[in-house]
Amino acid sequence: MTDLRNAAETAIHQCLDLGAEESIAIVTDDERRPIAEALYEVASETTDDATYLQYPPGDQHGQEPPEPVAAAMRAADAFLAPTTRSLSHTRARSAACEAGARGATLPGITERVMIEGLDADYEAIAEHCEAVLEQVENAEEVRVTSPAGTDITFEVGDREWHEDTGMIRDAGSFSNLPAGEVFVAPESADGTFVVDGTMMPHGLLDEGQKLRFEVEDGHVTHISDEGVREDVEQAREEVGDAATNVAELGIGTNVGVDELVGSVLLDEKAAGTVHIAIGDNASIGGETEAPIHLDGILRAPTVYADGEEISLPE
Repeated sequence: MTDLRNAAETAIHQCLDLGAEESIAIVTDDERRPIAEALYEVASETTDDATYLQYPPGDQHGQEPPEPVAAAMRAADAFLAPTTRSLSHTRARSAACEAGARGATLPGITERVMIEGLDADYEAIAEHCEAVLEQVENAEEVRVTSPAGTDITFEVGDREWHEDTGMIRDAGSFSNLPAGEVFVAPESADGTFVVDGTMMPHGLLDEGQKLRFEVEDGHVTHISDEGVREDVEQAREEVGDAATNVAELGIGTNVGVDELVGSVLLDEKAAGTVHIAIGDNASIGGETEAPIHLDGILRAPTVYADGEEISLPE
């Protein structure tokens, strides 16, 4: 519990800067209980208004939690959500932040990821985020290539770039934990991206394994992998073409993550990587609502902003 406690203290004190007079909701499911209990222990030593909520794991990322959980998130000053399925791109999370709650989701987090990912200097991570943001925030077009075969161009349009620094101290602010990325919900995209890092439902891909995606007019038109294709098709039956939306372009900035471990939550933050997501982006500045948000991590990318290669953290 000692290592988990240290990580929990980072989350409660350094990231959230939780005050003694504030309320906090710790939201979890049956499979992440040890992590949630570590967070609750530190939170309850900090404030007398800490609440612990646990429910069965959802079926897929982006699935809405039970309404009592959503209500508790909205009512609190702060929240932390270590869950098996991501709450990041849910209406419940968005509504909580709109109501003034600040907080973080920790989707799919394991004890290893909790300990390794939160053993970091989040002030330094914030500086790396700012350096990347300065290079891309005014670009109309961003191109990504990689040795695995990626060559895709994103039209940013009027969409705003965001920083996920892990410093969650202002009312309504939101982050993943572990943190460290700069990301945007692009207006459109065309080309090919090849995932050779981590992607669900596989986790960390084997050496030489590649998942290929063809993109046209902002939608994925071909998926080489059967597992990912089945997940997208299942969502497509529910929401149509929204499930094939190219939802996000993200750049990892966490220099404390020196290898991919198979957790999307941690691996998408690894400095010098890029991740591209399919599905929902309504909660990150886009207009598409879907019951999925599938991130794929690309190793060794090169990123160009309006034709100029940018410098990525290492």
